Amino acid sequence: MKRLYRRILLGLGFDAKDGHVRITKGKNFRLFGGSKETHEKMQEKAVKFNEQLDRHHKTLDEINEKEFYEIARTIGLKIEK
Repeated sequence: MKRLYRRILLGLGFDAKDGHVRITKGKNFRLFGGSKETHEKMQEKAVKFNEQLDRHHKTLDEINEKEFYEIARTIGLKIEK
């Protein structure tokens, strides 16, 4: 049976003070908000995460929790549990 959902990385930035609304959609990710600098950092991490998935020939839906955290650590993503 085909799943009705797919996993995505979600990035939320709350430090924008310039009134600009920043939204970026990409393969496996959605990024919302943040200052210009914060949003660019989120974009960089999302792209690096996807590069690691491609390197492992897997999709976000195909990795388990352990693999997720390994990739996150590899790219220097801050983990909040």
